[in-house]
Amino acid sequence: MRKNSYRVGIVGATGAVGQELIALLHARAFPVAELRLLASARSAGRSLEFAGEKLTVQEARPEAFDGLDLALFAADGAVARALAPEAVKRGCLVLDKSSAFRLRADVPLVVPEINLGAARDHRGIIASPNCSTAVALMGLWPLHRAFGVTRVIFSTYQSVSGTGADAIAELEAQVQAHVRGGPLPRAVYPHPIAFNVIPQVDVFGADGYTGEETKMREESRKILDLPALKISATCVRVPVVRAHSVAVSAEFARPVSVAAARAAIENFAGATLVDDPSKSAYPTPLDFSRQVKCGVGRIRLDTALDNALSFWVSGDNLWKGAALNSLQIAEAMIREGIPLRA
Repeated sequence: MRKNSYRVGIVGATGAVGQELIALLHARAFPVAELRLLASARSAGRSLEFAGEKLTVQEARPEAFDGLDLALFAADGAVARALAPEAVKRGCLVLDKSSAFRLRADVPLVVPEINLGAARDHRGIIASPNCSTAVALMGLWPLHRAFGVTRVIFSTYQSVSGTGADAIAELEAQVQAHVRGGPLPRAVYPHPIAFNVIPQVDVFGADGYTGEETKMREESRKILDLPALKISATCVRVPVVRAHSVAVSAEFARPVSVAAARAAIENFAGATLVDDPSKSAYPTPLDFSRQVKCGVGRIRLDTALDNALSFWVSGDNLWKGAALNSLQIAEAMIREGIPLRA
């Protein structure tokens, strides 16, 4: 094994986020000594390419983590709950993108540009936030740092890739059916998604908020270390293939200005300022698909809240919202000398 290189496993390697992780590990030249691709028994035996080499997918079983330094979990919560503790027992750091551990008090929930220090207290598992939370905070965090946020309203515009490959196929099939003049086939969503928007992401809770909306509230509070922050979210699925967008209205403790807000975004490593109303310049999902940074624009004084700003954020839900954030955590831990082992 090369000096300062790591044995890495990807759980859920055949899924959308797993595929992005494989590509990003190579593109970002992560120091990989060995890459172990893990998935369900159904997918075991498949061949996937990494850095020009064909690798065989193995079944994700407890013993598959033997000898690994790092396990990037790109599977659902049930898989994470079953296998992450097994990986930790074998001395492996788990970076999990599912919701299984995000709100546990003993598990850091990390966006490295915001709260990398929380990773120092890990006990073998570090969680990555929900895709819409991660994208929204790339706009909110630098403004919070400048002005001190006290109240937030999120309205999301979430792409179908957040649901998975079947949802992308459903959108495409419905567009084609519409062109032919036929009925729109529907299996994934409760309503047609083509030429439509669906104000439901995840299931509804007793309070009328969906799971996605609750995640945005609770995860934002934890990442920002503001447990009493007032947050309301409305999450909406839109007929976009890739990249989420979020309209944000936020109230602050210290006096705000548009000029100071733009400067805060420009000086933040996680965002790109795209904000020139005279040229219709603002972030869009197409512009920020497969981009490391999220775009922030439409910055203006809010006219309903006191001392508040309204702004718009677009970012890749499969990158910053999932695969990239997990990989950035590992990169930052290595760079800052944070031990991978608990």
